Amino acid sequence: MCNLYRMTSNAQAIAGLFRTDVAGRNLPSLTEIYPDSEAPVVVSEGACRALAMMRWGWPPFGEGRRPITNVRNLASPMWRSALSDPARRCLVPVTAFSEWSAAPDPKTGRKRKHWFDLRADSPEGDPLFAFAGLWRHTEEGPRFAFLTCAPNETVGRIHPKAMPVLLRPGEAFDRWLSADGAGAAAMQVPLDDALMREVPGDEPPPAQASLF
Repeated sequence: MCNLYRMTSNAQAIAGLFRTDVAGRNLPSLTEIYPDSEAPVVVSEGACRALAMMRWGWPPFGEGRRPITNVRNLASPMWRSALSDPARRCLVPVTAFSEWSAAPDPKTGRKRKHWFDLRADSPEGDPLFAFAGLWRHTEEGPRFAFLTCAPNETVGRIHPKAMPVLLRPGEAFDRWLSADGAGAAAMQVPLDDALMREVPGDEPPPAQASLF
C-alpha cells in the first residue's frame, strides 16, 4: 500500500507534459503527501484537460472506516462505475513515491522509508509521471484514489504486496483518460523495472521553482 508520495515539480512542467490547462495556477512544492491531504490531479473536461486540487482518499462505505487511498480489486462494484467512465479517471502527478521497509533497520530499530521514481531521460530536474487515478464528487468536495497492482522487482524487494500503477507521459496518459472500461483495467500492471529506480535516502530533493 502506498500512503506517501511527492510532487515537487511545478505547474509549468505539468502544463507541458500533461497537455493541461493550469489556468495560471501556482503549485507549492509538496515534499510529503499523505492520505487526506489535498494534491493536484489532472482531469478531462471534454476535449481538454484541467488541473484541479482534490483530497486524497475515497469515502468508504459504512461508518468508522478510513478513506480508501489505493484501488486494487477492480471487479468490486465500488470501483466499476468510475472505472468504466473516462470522465471519472484522473492523472495524479508524482515525482516520487515511498514504501516502508518490511523489517526494522538493524542500526536504528525503526522501519525505513524507501523512495522510488522514474529514471530521468535528462539530468534536468525530477522526472514527472503519474498514478492512474479515479475520482468522485462528495459533499466535502472532490476526492481521489489511485490504482495499485502486483509489484515489479524494484518495488517488490521492499514491499512485496503491491505498488502504484505508474504512467509515463505520452501515450499512457492518453490511453488512461480515454479507454473503455476493459482497456483501462488492462493497464493495471507494474511498470518495467528498467524504467524506474530506488532513490537513496529519506531527504526530499530540492524543490523546482514555479515560473507561474
